[in-house]
Amino acid sequence: MGKRLYWTALASVMVSGAGLLISPVQAAPPPSLPAERLDWQAWGEEAPPDAVCRGRYVAPDYRLAPGDTPSQVRSASDTAYYGANGETILGGEVILRRGESQLEAPRVRVNAERDRAFASGPLALRDRGLLVRGDAAEMALDSDAAEIDIAHYVAHEQRLRGDAQRLQRLEDGRYRLTEASFTTCEPGSDLWRLVSNDIVLDRESGFGTARHARLEAGKVPVFYWPWVRFPIDDRRQTGFLWPTLGFSSGSFDYAQPYYLNLAPNYDATITPRWLSDHGLLLGGEFRYLFPSDAGQLEGAFLSSDGGGSDSDPNASARRHEGEDRWYIDYRHNGRFSPRLRYDLRYGGASDGSYFDDFGRSFSETETNSLARLARLDYRGSLWRLEGRAQGYQKLEDPLLDRKKPFYRLPSLTAAATWRQDSGFYQQWGSNATYFWRDVNETRVPLREAPVGTRLHLSPAVGWRTEPSWGFLEPRVEMLHTAYSLDYGQRQTDRATSLTRTVPVSSIDGGLVFERELDIGGEGYRQTLEPRLNYAYVPARDQSEFPDFDSDELAFSWNRLWSPYRFSGSDRIGDLNRLSYGVSTRFLEDDSGRQRVSLGVGQAVYFDDRHIDMAGDPDTLPAEDDSTPERFFRFYNATRPRSPVVTRLDWQVSERWSTRYEWLYDENLGRTERTSVGLGYRDPRGHVLNLGYRWQLQGFDPSGDAEDRLGYDREDYDVSFAYRLDPRVDMIGRFLYDNTNGRALEQLAGVQWNDCCYGVQLVWREWIEDNDTANTIEDDFTDRGIFLRFVFKGLGGVGQEADTYFEEAIPGYRATLF
Repeated sequence: MGKRLYWTALASVMVSGAGLLISPVQAAPPPSLPAERLDWQAWGEEAPPDAVCRGRYVAPDYRLAPGDTPSQVRSASDTAYYGANGETILGGEVILRRGESQLEAPRVRVNAERDRAFASGPLALRDRGLLVRGDAAEMALDSDAAEIDIAHYVAHEQRLRGDAQRLQRLEDGRYRLTEASFTTCEPGSDLWRLVSNDIVLDRESGFGTARHARLEAGKVPVFYWPWVRFPIDDRRQTGFLWPTLGFSSGSFDYAQPYYLNLAPNYDATITPRWLSDHGLLLGGEFRYLFPSDAGQLEGAFLSSDGGGSDSDPNASARRHEGEDRWYIDYRHNGRFSPRLRYDLRYGGASDGSYFDDFGRSFSETETNSLARLARLDYRGSLWRLEGRAQGYQKLEDPLLDRKKPFYRLPSLTAAATWRQDSGFYQQWGSNATYFWRDVNETRVPLREAPVGTRLHLSPAVGWRTEPSWGFLEPRVEMLHTAYSLDYGQRQTDRATSLTRTVPVSSIDGGLVFERELDIGGEGYRQTLEPRLNYAYVPARDQSEFPDFDSDELAFSWNRLWSPYRFSGSDRIGDLNRLSYGVSTRFLEDDSGRQRVSLGVGQAVYFDDRHIDMAGDPDTLPAEDDSTPERFFRFYNATRPRSPVVTRLDWQVSERWSTRYEWLYDENLGRTERTSVGLGYRDPRGHVLNLGYRWQLQGFDPSGDAEDRLGYDREDYDVSFAYRLDPRVDMIGRFLYDNTNGRALEQLAGVQWNDCCYGVQLVWREWIEDNDTANTIEDDFTDRGIFLRFVFKGLGGVGQEADTYFEEAIPGYRATLF
């Protein structure tokens, strides 16, 4: 729960440098002192590699030892004598110490009562990591009170400094500054400072307040607050956060969050947001943290949407004009014991276009659904038990009945494994689920029309041996599935009680050969690992079975060694296949770290694969080459061999690495899918990623028709991050769709991280596909310029986008402001 206060204000007014009325008397702090008088030490050649400041504040040791008690005052001076009224006058190099406070001055007068000291400057007062220099001072000797004229102060740990016509240390430990300034910039820099008639710094609570305050950038006034509250350390504080402003298509967007530090373990943020073409949207977030539980609730509400500024009456925002728009998202997880955990999640939105119109943040790439879940999970030494109720709202507008997801109400799972020293093992898997969704049964495909209960049992027995020279594992699994279905108003002759039992047998084995190598003076251990895997799954009639959660899988390296052709449990694909392959690895002798892994494999099919999503064991897909997708359906079901799969992982050096995958159809002499990536990682923060991807249309059969590519895909992807020095990062990405001759995403940005401020400026242009991958006709281009400016120690303006940049540029880690 690391959210912290950026600033708090009663009101604020943007101003220009031409004129600024802030109070009856304009604050005018004294000029700053040079760096050497503020305990500032330049790094020189000792600068840490990640230093963004050119030096640091270093407090010298106390010059006098502390007294025997905290209230005892110790002193040292060149001269000392009594005045006419009984006062003590110390001269020369005078030092007084009381507790953790130390005063240094050329002349100090202590009154006859010995409870006050008056110092003439130039003087220095030190107190618990704080330095104050001034012209004159009055200091209590029986309390912490002090007052200094023409003061210049430094808080070493907080890295802040400033100047004041008068500085008072109050008896409660706070500091009051009159006509004062405050900044975290290093000495000699006035890039920004806060100037006020009255500043109070409370180091115990970690915040400061100022009245009639103005923000100066380069001594030019740019902002004014009648009253402002700001942090002086990293503790969370209640108050306004910096606003977020945006402009898009003629619309003005202003969000003003207010943070509530309710307790050490829970907080809240309330965010009124004004969109000029929609209206006032009120958002909020509540977070809590307990020893065994944590959660978060967020949401937003807009009454009577203004409809946006789009002139198209069919635009999504215009379709909801006059309607209430909202969303809610609740997450909670916890544990009853180390073995028993639970999760709760509920998300919902007024419509499928909510996040397209209002979004959450720049760092969030896309919200396609909102999850709903209640789960109880037990993990014992033998059994794993789980009960869940699960669903989600799919965010499409309009949402067709056939696209609505099934809910699991509930789903109960039990799994266990028993192993013997001889290598034999037994497994038990079982799941019972009731599937439901709210649709018109007559408007969806027949296999998706019913709701009902599915019981799926998957007991298995096997034996595995793993000597140093290889492994062998025969295995038999019995998959039994039973349904009790309800078609509602849909008229059908299909049975409502169905069962299916399918044995899945496989034998997997491989050898491991090793040899020692010397390459370039370095010792390596090379392995050669041939592997065979045979799997047999008979065909069973599933033509009347529903489709609750199954989908056909695209071919890959892992599919060579798996007997399952479908995800989920509604379809069990028939298979009579032998896979063979060989891989080799190069391991460093000293560390055992893998430097190279190369594998080549292929599968031979002894029978055609009849079972597809239709589930009929007696028919094959139609032989139709009118489209690539239809051709692939028949070809994949009847081809005698799979594509040859080649994959390579190579750690070329400590900084360079590459990955390669190639699926080649030797029968038709063509590449079905390939991808290659080259990556560079420099410890100094430099990153380079080069990528290429090719995939034939129809290669991946998963998903709905509109989610499958309607063209051969060929992409080039270049991304980089370059750290010029610890202060400057440059980032960029270019993702190009060579098939359609267009840039899918372009991104360029710079981040400047200095001692007292940070700037993040990014331009981005990208293609939105309107949730349809099978066509580009409804795609459109979106773009934006994103600016974030942070005054360290005071706050910043703009949305944080670090998460998005780290996802878009693999290996990049944004510099924290």
